[in-house]
Amino acid sequence: MARANKKPQLIEFKGTTLPVVSVTLHSLQSEPLAKAARELFGDDAFFDGDAAVLELDHIDTADAVDWSALRALFTRHGLNVIGVRGGNDALRASAGAAGLPSFAAFKRSARSVEESAPSLPAPAEQVPEGTSAAVPETPTPRVQAPAKPTMVLDRPLRSGQQMYARGGDLVVLAAVNAGAEVIADGSIHIYAPLRGRALAGASGSTEARIFTTRFEAELVSIAGVYRTFDAGIPDQLSGRPVKIQLSVSAEDGSSRLSIDALSTD
Repeated sequence: MARANKKPQLIEFKGTTLPVVSVTLHSLQSEPLAKAARELFGDDAFFDGDAAVLELDHIDTADAVDWSALRALFTRHGLNVIGVRGGNDALRASAGAAGLPSFAAFKRSARSVEESAPSLPAPAEQVPEGTSAAVPETPTPRVQAPAKPTMVLDRPLRSGQQMYARGGDLVVLAAVNAGAEVIADGSIHIYAPLRGRALAGASGSTEARIFTTRFEAELVSIAGVYRTFDAGIPDQLSGRPVKIQLSVSAEDGSSRLSIDALSTD
């Protein structure tokens, strides 16, 4: 019996989830953005060729945008911009004409109060003799999402060295010296002096935090909102344990870094 030859498929489609860096922009002017990127990342490629989407919800302009310059700017720092998200129709159309498609924001479907509240079992139904009742299906148990990995660094970082905790938190048990960088997609906990740079929420998490037992930083950042200390650190914070997080202004909805001293007593 002759065996049938199965022709291989040259194209296959499969659903997948890929890591994409979300970059929230508050300006589309290439020169100010380039300066801000240098202050945040230095002159080297900070990322490892990660895909990125530009978030445009904070942009409202009808001016022409040099999308090629913006892509080149982020390419220099190791990000490959693949599209945009949010913004007005004119911005999305302009980006599309430059080869940057628009991605719809993912929204989790809202669950009603009735769905979220536990339901009481229905009273048992009386079934006449000689008949059978349908057996209710057993609900499928929810699978708990795996915990995010935590990276632990127990050696000092010298100037020019960098540590990146991709997808989770970073715990540092030794000094982060001037010129060194620690980065995490989650929060950063430093049980030692922070003299270099600390960037938490690198993939866009606004809930990330930075903690250190001795604050002497050059730069701190959460979800792209950063603060430098070229003019020095305020006396009430210098050398002290601090907590750093994002706070949102009630007036205009803008985000800023909040740095508060921690009491260790």
